[in-house]
Amino acid sequence: MEQKILFEEEQRFTQWYIWILLLGLLCIPVYGIIQQLVLKQPIGDKPMSDLGLVIILFTQLSLCLLFWILKIKTTISKEKISFRFFPFVTKTIPWDEVEVAEIVKYRFVGYGIRIFTSYGTVYNINGNKGMALTLTNKKKLLIGTQKPYELEDVIHSVLK
Repeated sequence: MEQKILFEEEQRFTQWYIWILLLGLLCIPVYGIIQQLVLKQPIGDKPMSDLGLVIILFTQLSLCLLFWILKIKTTISKEKISFRFFPFVTKTIPWDEVEVAEIVKYRFVGYGIRIFTSYGTVYNINGNKGMALTLTNKKKLLIGTQKPYELEDVIHSVLK
């Protein structure tokens, strides 16, 4: 039987400052490759090897690709909370394992997956609002959201 979805949200890294930093860092090996491999002009007194420049370029490209594909997808039904921090974590939590669910505004804890915070494990891509959960086994976690009011309404409708 198909479950009715009450809430769905997908978040990605869209902060301009992160992309400026990533693309700015990508320019360094691109410049080095153009200078050394294309124009045959070594950079500096002790230039990096051509292979080293190519490795740094692929590392930077991989980092940009990772940030491009990273996303949090949260889905809530009357039966469960499901979320995926793609490509690393997928969790499903039945509502009967949730002791407390609330929307909180928190201090900046960083982006990505954070462990050992006062909220337990934090899954955050943007902002400072999220759904804080305390489970019946006393584990805590927080899932960031850009739709705190909509999510709060859904929590209240499920837990009433």
